[in-house]
Formats: sequence, C-alpha cells, structure tokens
Amino acid sequence: MTDQQHAAAEPDPGTAPGDEPRAHGEAARPAGPGTDSEVPRRFRRDRRQKMLGGVCAGLGRQCDMDPVIFRIVLAVLAATGGIGLIFYGFAWLFVPYDEEEENEVRKLLTGRVDGQALTAVLFALVGCGVFLSMLKNGSVLTFAVVLSLLLAGAGYWSQNRGATDPDPLAAQAVADAPPEAQAPPVPASYPSWWRDPIVKDGSHVGGTGYMWGPPETRDRDVAAALNIARGTSRPDPRPEREPKPRGPRPTGGRIFLLALLAGGLGTGLTWHDQALGTSLQTGLAAALIVFGLGIALSAFRGRTGAGTLFLAVLTAGLLAASAALPKDIDTHWVRTNWTPATAADLRPRYELGTGVGTLDLTGVDLAKGQTVKTAVQVGAGRLKVIVPKDATVRLTIEVGVGDIRLPGDDKKDVDVEPGKHQQKTLPPATDGKNSGTFDLDLQVGVGQAEVARAAS
Repeated sequence: MTDQQHAAAEPDPGTAPGDEPRAHGEAARPAGPGTDSEVPRRFRRDRRQKMLGGVCAGLGRQCDMDPVIFRIVLAVLAATGGIGLIFYGFAWLFVPYDEEEENEVRKLLTGRVDGQALTAVLFALVGCGVFLSMLKNGSVLTFAVVLSLLLAGAGYWSQNRGATDPDPLAAQAVADAPPEAQAPPVPASYPSWWRDPIVKDGSHVGGTGYMWGPPETRDRDVAAALNIARGTSRPDPRPEREPKPRGPRPTGGRIFLLALLAGGLGTGLTWHDQALGTSLQTGLAAALIVFGLGIALSAFRGRTGAGTLFLAVLTAGLLAASAALPKDIDTHWVRTNWTPATAADLRPRYELGTGVGTLDLTGVDLAKGQTVKTAVQVGAGRLKVIVPKDATVRLTIEVGVGDIRLPGDDKKDVDVEPGKHQQKTLPPATDGKNSGTFDLDLQVGVGQAEVARAAS
C-alpha cells in the first residue's frame, strides 16, 4: 500500500473509538434545531421581576406574556372563589426559583422555615377556606372556572404562537455550516475614564493613572498609568455607552389618590339619600373601577406595584362585605321614643334605621287576659323596651351581631356574638295584680336589644 492509502486507512486521532472517521476537511456538525440537545424550558419563578413570590413573573416569561395580566386575573380569581390564592400558594410552594433546584416544600421538610414558605402556606390555606365557603355559590364558581380556562388558553396560545415545524433543509444547512468567526479578545488594559493625558508634547493618547474615581475603574487607571510609563498605552477600543432609557414610572400613588377621590365622591353624593349599605357600595364600586382602569392602563404605560393590587383586592372584599349589610341601616343617627298611651295607640310595627329607639309601654293598661302584639326593628344601634311590672311578656328577640339584655341581667355583662336568637316569657313582677300579656317581636341588625321593667 502507498503512503497515501495508509494515511486514508488510519483513523483520525481526534475521533473516539467506535466512531467513523470524518472525511478530510469535514468539520464537526453542531447540533441543529430539533435535536436532542435542546432542553425544553421549564416553568420557574422569576426572582428579578417578582412582586411577591415571582409566580406571575415566571408565568409571563414562560408564556411570553405581560406578567401584569396574570397578576390581575389571579387577583380577581382570589376575590371570587379563592382559586387565585390556591394556585398562587401551591405554585409558590412547589415551583423553585430559576437558579435553584429546591422548592419551598423541601425547605420546610428539612426544617428551614422562613417567611416566604409561611406566606405561601397562608395563601393556600386562605384560598382553600374561601373556596369552601363559595361551594354553594354556583355562579361565582362558574365565573372563576371560565376565567381560569380563558387564562390557561391564552397562555398556551401565546407560548406556541411562534413555534414552527423545523425545516429539514435549514437544519442540514446549519449542520454543514462552518464554525462562526469569533471576535478578537478585548485588551486587558483600558485608558483612564478621567480625562485626556497630561503630557507636555501632546503625543500620547491613553489613561492618566489618576487614583480616584469610581471604584470599578481604579484597576484600569492603574493599568493605564503603567502603560504610560512603558509607552504602550492605546486608546479605549470600547464604544461609548449610551445612557440607559428610563424605565416605566410607578403609577400606584396616583391610582390610589384617584380611587380615594372617586370613593369619597360616590359615598358623599349618596350619603343623605340612600341607606348606609347602598352608599358604601357606591363609593367602593367607584374606587374599584378606578383601580381596575389604573391597573389596565399601567400594563401599557407605567408600572403597577403590589400595593395597588393589594388595595384593589381589599376594596373588592369591602364591597362584598357592604353588600351584606341590612338595607334598613340609615346613615343618620336618630334618637326616637315611642310612648303609646293605650292599647289602641299601639302600632303593629315600629322601625328605626340607625340610632337609639325606646318603646315605653308603661302607659298601656291591659285588662286581665288581654293580649296585644307588636314588633320593633332597628337596623343598627340600641333598642330598649320598657314593660309594666304587672304584665306578662312573651319575647322573641333576634340580634344579627350584638348583645341581648333582659331584666335581672348584670349591666356590666356585655356579650357580643353574631346570630343571637332568644325566646322567653317573663312573668309579672308583682304578686297580687296580674294584667294582660304583651307579645313582642324584637329585631336588631347590629347593636343591643334590652327589655326592662318599669319602676314601681
């Protein structure tokens, strides 16, 4: 065999055992698109763009969407059914940061308890509680499920909208392409940032070696001083840095002031004409509209902070609480005394929105065996009923949130509880005379219901 044939038969020393020798001049093929070297991007929380736990920032990066969209939708889902809190809490617990491999659950199991893990557990627990309380409200759960599906569909579409099927010819062309040329290395020494060199003849260009200035440039100034001494200084090859554009301005303060103004105007305009619940609902709804518009606009211009999202969720919760207030609670505190003189003057029903109502029945003289019935309702405040000493009183008392006081109870014993209901019959306080019977139905939304005997 000739020398050329021996050279062709010998394997390439750069090839591994078992590999086929490459043809002369054939470069190693880089891995093209669609090969096994590509690792699919995994969902990770983002530490740099986070506001709470970095879940929404990670979702935005994963789905190629604005994280503000996920923050708004999850806030709405948190207020309507608790699904947003459940998802955020469990994602915070089980998804690690992008530069870590250990999630919060693993840290908890190994005994490393910190504020982030406890906050994530709190989010999950509160979300589960809200979700369980909304199981009977089918409309709210349906809305939350539909909104969740829409958000998941939008994220999937955004993540796959730019994906295209790999072209075999393009992949082969990339594989056969020679390696790209690399830029020459950056010189190790740089001229000084401070000013032009102070040289008598003016022939030298380079750093002056000043020992003061920004900390990150001191090493380069020392190197420039040595280059001046050696006569090897060169101009700075780096281009001038362009000033960084200013980021989006925060808009939370303005949104809060506008929402506060809108809430105050809405409540003030309806304070004298509507009930307390309706007036509060008007103001809170106006503030929530301002928060929603502000968050939506800040997604395009400006930056929304976590404080704005928290205030929006808090306003939504207060709006839901104000809707549960009784409609008979007025915005004016009134003191009213009802004093019927006879049984004929006794009305079948007495009502008071907000204030103190006193029903004095001591002037009503009932015949023996006579029974009269009346009802008294107070939205918020105090209800006091004074009955004669020689009358039998049948009581049915309901208090939404507050206290019930009957004859003989200690005045210092005030027991405020929600959902109080009591039925009781009070016998006459006198041993001799026994008149008729008062059948009283007392209702108080928020406050105190008191029944007292008249003094002898």
